Amino acid sequence: MTRTRLNCIIPPHLLEELLRSEDSEVQQAALDTLVTTARLRGERAVRASFTGAAAPGDGRRTIFDCQHGRLLASAVMTRSEDGPASADDSVNRAFDGLGSTRDFYREVFNRNSIDDRGMRLDGYAHFGVNFNNAFWDGREMVFGDGDGKMFTDLTGSLTVVAHELAHGVTEHTAGLAYHNQPGALNESISDVFGSLVKQWSLKQSADEADWLIGAEIFTPGIEADALRSMKAPGHAYDNPQFGKDPQPDHMSKFVNLPDTDRGDYGGVHINSGIPNKAFYLTAVGIGGFAWEAPGQIWYESLKASSAETQFQDFADTTYRKAEELYGAGSNEQLAVLEAWQAVGIQISGVPAGVARARSHAGHRNGGVGRKDGLTALTQQIGALSAQVTGLAKDVTALRARK
Repeated sequence: MTRTRLNCIIPPHLLEELLRSEDSEVQQAALDTLVTTARLRGERAVRASFTGAAAPGDGRRTIFDCQHGRLLASAVMTRSEDGPASADDSVNRAFDGLGSTRDFYREVFNRNSIDDRGMRLDGYAHFGVNFNNAFWDGREMVFGDGDGKMFTDLTGSLTVVAHELAHGVTEHTAGLAYHNQPGALNESISDVFGSLVKQWSLKQSADEADWLIGAEIFTPGIEADALRSMKAPGHAYDNPQFGKDPQPDHMSKFVNLPDTDRGDYGGVHINSGIPNKAFYLTAVGIGGFAWEAPGQIWYESLKASSAETQFQDFADTTYRKAEELYGAGSNEQLAVLEAWQAVGIQISGVPAGVARARSHAGHRNGGVGRKDGLTALTQQIGALSAQVTGLAKDVTALRARK
């Protein structure tokens, strides 16, 4: 049985960079966050029963205020599904973020909350003092306020909320183990659906989206686009505070780290850049809204995966699901094929030469149709041959007239 881990949005390598800061307050906030995270990691927080809390079912939301404490059982309920808005902006942002994510899964994937059985959505704001993280612990969503120097209130980013809740979806579907490649896939799935929730909320196409995760959580003085960029892994930030974004965008750059807490369990927040880039390329290759065909392919592939699914396994599954959903040689399947090739993963059973032929044929056809790429290519060659034969006959006829 896979042990549930604490899934945090801020990767440990960023917090460890802050331990070297010359600002003692930044150092202390990073240290406190790491210590608290280490204490909580791998544990499920205990929820107390609250009088008047929203009843389970249909993803009903309840937000609690930790009042800067670290004991969830002592938190005070501040907003429920049927209650009025709070005077606390953090509470309202958490409430809205949970709602947007819940509605996305219901309307796009016909999924009833995180577990598909109406799991209630409980959020806890103002956790700890200067806590630089937000996490999903298997039962609820918890938000820190940030230290105010490096990070801001983490309720302010919809991609953070949706990313963390997606860990719950993964837990209730594939149950991807949180280490090495399955763990990196786990993180990537959360980035994918985190970005899709934001795109769906804004009604943005794949070309219009920024593909950034946590773009809102850095303070204005920090030069960084976001925690991660799905469009350009390795380029989300490059500054004195955090160094350079270490995410790879190709298997040739895969980062081998120890499967330990300090090693980020084999670099799950780092190597997730590879499948992230594959999804981005798939989405722009198909075009339109990324939560439609690309999202459906990834969601069905997640449900068809298991705890120890590797990158290769998942790539093969997305290719197969694209065929099941949209047809062999379809534009959707060709986009999946090209995307994984671009990050250094060849789909099993599809020779590289055949893949290129399919890809080129698909592009020449404008990505339209459901016929196999090789068939389309053969038809084009046949049409050219017919034209040449026709020209030859014309030349022969002209010569005969002379």
